[in-house]
Amino acid sequence: MQEMSDELYQELRRLAAGYLRGERADHTLQATALLHEAVLKISNRTWGPTIARTDLVAAAAQAMRRILVDHARTRNRLKRGGANARTRDELDAMTLVSGDFAESTVDLELLNLAMTELAEVDAEAAKIVELRFFAGLSVDDAATTMSISPRSAARLWSFARAWLFDRLTGSKDGT
Repeated sequence: MQEMSDELYQELRRLAAGYLRGERADHTLQATALLHEAVLKISNRTWGPTIARTDLVAAAAQAMRRILVDHARTRNRLKRGGANARTRDELDAMTLVSGDFAESTVDLELLNLAMTELAEVDAEAAKIVELRFFAGLSVDDAATTMSISPRSAARLWSFARAWLFDRLTGSKDGT
């Protein structure tokens, strides 16, 4: 992988800090550690001679998501203690509707499972959720990253929110 500019490093550092804003206050990972772990994960990939900045940011966002999900799984496994000992913070419905993720408390395992199911239904919709929720991008920035029109991105975002809302709240009634 090519050398990372200070500007790109700071952008990815802000991305990592954004991910951790939605985590619990006593989270053991810090933004710099999350960023460095993500960079290590993506540095093993085979990249062409030049890589688009948006592709690198998207890959880092995906790596950070996986790191946080793995971290949550480990924490929950250690904490579990018994079948009824575990409680879940569910992604609240207003968070999905408003798109304001900064104050949300999310069960990353539950969200990851739902996003995996969403990717089977519509891979682009799952990608926009990843870019919006985990990377903190606006709909327009996500559209640019995905090389689609802002209008298409808005439609995907609307569909993905509704789909995830149904899946995470259990309100899907089969219709």
